Amino acid sequence: MSDRREPPEPGAVPLDPELAAVLASLGEAAREPVTPENLAARQARDAATRPRPTVEDLRAGGLFEVAELSVPGPPGGPDVTLVSARPSSAPAGPLPLLYYLHGGGLIAGNAWSVLPRVLRDWALPLGLAVVSAEYRLAPGARYPEPLEDCYAGLAWAAGHADELGVAPDRIVVGGKSAGGGLAAALALLARDRGGPRPLGQLLLCPMLDDRAATFSSRHLSVPGALDRTSDATSWRAYLGDRHGTADVPPYAAPARATDLSGLPPAYIDVGSAEMFRDECVAYANALWQAGGRAELHVWPGAYHGFDTMAPAAALSRTARTARTDWLGRLLARSTPRAGRPGGE
Repeated sequence: MSDRREPPEPGAVPLDPELAAVLASLGEAAREPVTPENLAARQARDAATRPRPTVEDLRAGGLFEVAELSVPGPPGGPDVTLVSARPSSAPAGPLPLLYYLHGGGLIAGNAWSVLPRVLRDWALPLGLAVVSAEYRLAPGARYPEPLEDCYAGLAWAAGHADELGVAPDRIVVGGKSAGGGLAAALALLARDRGGPRPLGQLLLCPMLDDRAATFSSRHLSVPGALDRTSDATSWRAYLGDRHGTADVPPYAAPARATDLSGLPPAYIDVGSAEMFRDECVAYANALWQAGGRAELHVWPGAYHGFDTMAPAAALSRTARTARTDWLGRLLARSTPRAGRPGGE
C-alpha cells in the first residue's frame, strides 16, 4: 500500500492567526479573481482607487526632497517617469540608491503609491535615496516593453548619478511581487548587456515563473491575496500567446534562467502559504548553486503581500525588520571605489 498522501486543498496550509483574521475580514469583491473578461474594469478601478500621493504629499512636511523626472525611454518607446526622493537630512555626499519597482501583477499599480512606506522603512533609517519607476502596464504594453522601461530608467539613473546625488556603484534594485520579478529580470539583463551592475537585489515575494508548475502554484491559491486565476490572467496579459510555452526568455520569467552566475547578492522572501513559495525557494537555491549569495526567508503562515494587507501583525513587523537589516548589512559591506562597479 502506498503511503503517498493527497495534496491539501487550496487554502489548507495553516495561516498565521493575525493574518488569517485580516483575510477573513475581506469582502466578496476583494476575493473576486481577475479574469481576461473583467481585466479592463479591474484596471480602471485600480487606477481610480489606488493612492497616488502628490510630490508635496511625499515631501512629508520637508522630511524628504522629492522630484518627478521624465527621462528617455527605450528605443522607440515613450519617456519614462521616475519619482526621485531622498531624506532632507541626508549628508551632502552621494547616497546609495534603491531603484524600486512597484507590484500589481504587471497589470496594476503605480510608482507613487509605494513610496510612503519605502521612504519611511528604508530611506530615512538607512540614509538611502530612492527612485521609483513608472513602467507601462500589460496588456497595453507586453513583454519586453515594461522591462525595457525599467532598464531605461535604471540606465539613466546610473548615468546621471551626479545629478541625483547618488553613488552609481551602490544601486540596489528591488521590488515586490511583479516588481520583484522585474527587479530579478533587471539584474539578469544588466549582466548580459554589460549595463549598470546592481549592488544587490531586493526581491519581495517576486513573480518569477509563468508556468505555474510547482506544488505551491497548484495548491496554494488564496482568494483575496493571490489566486491561480488572477496569476494566469496577469501572465497572459504580459506574455500573450507565449504564456506557458517554451518561447519565454528568462528576462520575461527569471525562473526560466539557466545561468544565474555573476548576479548581485539577493534577498528573497515569500510566504509559506502562497503560490510563489516554491519558485522563490528554487530561485534562491539556483543562485547558491551558481556560486551566488542569497538570503532566503519563508514566513510561516503568510500569504502573498501579507505585510501590506496586515502591516501591524507581528509577522509583518518581523519581515520588515529582516529586510531593513539585510539592506543595512549590504550597504555596510560596500565601499564606493572608482572603476569598481558593484562596490564589493
